[in-house]
Amino acid sequence: MKVSGRSYRTIWLNADGWGVDVIDQRWLPHEFRIETLRSVAEAATAIRDMWVRGAPLIGVTAAYGVALAMSEDPSDAALDAAWERLHETRPTAVNLRWALDAARDRLRPLDPAKRAKAAYAQAAEIADEDVAINRALGRNGLAIIRSLAAGKRPGEPVNILTHCNAGWLATVDYGTATAPIYCAMEEGLSVHVYVDETRPRNQGASLTAWEFANHGAAHTLVVDNAGGHLMQRGLVDMVIVGSDRTTANGDVCNKIGTYLKALAAHDNGAPFYVALPSPTIDWTIRDGKDIPIEERSADEVDFVQGLDADGKVTRVRISPKGSPAANPAFDVTPARLVTGLITERGVAKASPEGLKALFPERA
Repeated sequence: MKVSGRSYRTIWLNADGWGVDVIDQRWLPHEFRIETLRSVAEAATAIRDMWVRGAPLIGVTAAYGVALAMSEDPSDAALDAAWERLHETRPTAVNLRWALDAARDRLRPLDPAKRAKAAYAQAAEIADEDVAINRALGRNGLAIIRSLAAGKRPGEPVNILTHCNAGWLATVDYGTATAPIYCAMEEGLSVHVYVDETRPRNQGASLTAWEFANHGAAHTLVVDNAGGHLMQRGLVDMVIVGSDRTTANGDVCNKIGTYLKALAAHDNGAPFYVALPSPTIDWTIRDGKDIPIEERSADEVDFVQGLDADGKVTRVRISPKGSPAANPAFDVTPARLVTGLITERGVAKASPEGLKALFPERA
């Protein structure tokens, strides 16, 4: 994807051959900063404090975190310690555990002297696989947008509502919910996106809108609670969101507020799609109620970040001191509210049968 006309991924190997460069998303949209991770501790901090975020990108960062750990100490004890340290950073996104398990399974049988090189190679493979998966996912979602465009007048856009940031900043490239949108743009289809600001952290406003502005995608920023109104007025042709974890029966865990969008879509007959790469599916859980929901700091509710009158990034309190605040980071949308799950293998019904039809090896 593009930043000021230049193509970027969200994570890549530093020119020194062992440090890992990431886009520090805490400063967007006002400042574009690149940070270099040089230890497993820094990788853990980057995940926990949301320098990087989004389930696929968290997984890739964790894989590189293991590589950084192995470059320092390739022992069995260090491998297990890296797994534990990285796993505890974000409990909800299943890609984190998936990447860490894959790294440990590959590295454990190897001679310790060979582990660092193998870990870096595996992290690069996971990153490249993420790009390929999201590109394929985008092509499958494109078919849905294409069918909606066929019913439009010439030049009339397909209007899409999205929530939070499930764009390329949440992955290595292309994104999940945004991948069909970018593919539609490549095909020349007219697409317009309503971008939820997405409190807390305003990741729709600060990240998705920034992505679209840089890539030239037509979009309009709206407050979270405008989504239902837009659907009532017939201004939304479809909703596409991402997923941090999807259960084996099709329940979807995503950024807080997704469930309310699904209810509004269901009430107004708007198709509600979830775009997810297959590593986001947790085949060990069948009921969304069993997904651990991360409770983040109340500071994210009490404070907002923006530019002050002097053009400096600053943080201000919006709530009265002494008022308690809760901050559940995710909610669960039941499978019954999901029109379809867009994956790299096709579009599945949000059901055990639908998922197993696309992934029969999981049956």
